[in-house]
Amino acid sequence: MREKRYECDLHCHTTRSDGSDTPQELILNAEKAGVKVLAVTDHDVRPPENITVFSENRTDIQKVKISAYAAEHGIFLLRGIEISCETEVEDVHIVCFGCDWDDGFFRELEESVVASKINGYKELVRRLTDNGMPVTWEEILENAGNPVKEEQIQKKMIFELMARKGYVSDWSKAKILVKEDKRFQVRRKKPDPVRVIQEIHRCGGICILAHPFLISDEIRTATGKTDRKTYIEKLTDAGLDGIEACYTYSKTSYAGKHSDEEIEAYVRKEYTDRLRIISGGSDYHADHKKGVKNARRLGESGITYQEFIENPLLSSLRG
Repeated sequence: MREKRYECDLHCHTTRSDGSDTPQELILNAEKAGVKVLAVTDHDVRPPENITVFSENRTDIQKVKISAYAAEHGIFLLRGIEISCETEVEDVHIVCFGCDWDDGFFRELEESVVASKINGYKELVRRLTDNGMPVTWEEILENAGNPVKEEQIQKKMIFELMARKGYVSDWSKAKILVKEDKRFQVRRKKPDPVRVIQEIHRCGGICILAHPFLISDEIRTATGKTDRKTYIEKLTDAGLDGIEACYTYSKTSYAGKHSDEEIEAYVRKEYTDRLRIISGGSDYHADHKKGVKNARRLGESGITYQEFIENPLLSSLRG
């Protein structure tokens, strides 16, 4: 387990998807962790321009621009999105920055994702219940005392509920179970990653493949077998800008044998000369609030500030 802390954490979540920190809390916690560049990359939802901010005693409430609020706390904020792609393959996620967030592509994305999630997750709940692990839609909406609307439900919330009910030891084991057991493999409709790359570029943005080693080494699709490396080649050929190297695999559902450091070294060696961005992030969700032991911490994975400012694509996001 690495002990180093990074000044740039380019993969984080808030209560706008499946994180437990509000955007304000994320910024304040990033400041405490010494993070200088922070990315908000919630799942399949456009990043906020304005956020609600509470005073320390919570008596004063204001609406402020999220980037300005972060700057007041010594942080340059990257507004981004993590798009879940590929119906046939799990964990193909593309992190995007610098887009025209008002483009119709994102409205279409949000609407289609909400519909597919609700239908797919209800089917997963039914299958879990029919196979000896009863869970209800109402329990998921209750979200351990932090109620969410149907359109806000994330798959991780189902995994967390399975752990709370004692069916598995923690959410990551639930994810592995659902991923590997054919009874629970509900393929909800997700956007094609090649189209996502094309649309993000059209919207003026950049695309980074998140946590590549969460993609299975051997991939089976409707058109046949392939492997992780070949699959990533397809995305590279489609114009992928970057890939995450430094990531918290040891605290996720990664079931392989390589350490975080070994994966980082491989990704850097394989892709530094082929992609324009070698990225990194903690994938922070504030899971410690839900009692997760050894939860991911802000800044424990990422890139250095020097790497950020010396990368032409990343530094261009500063405007």
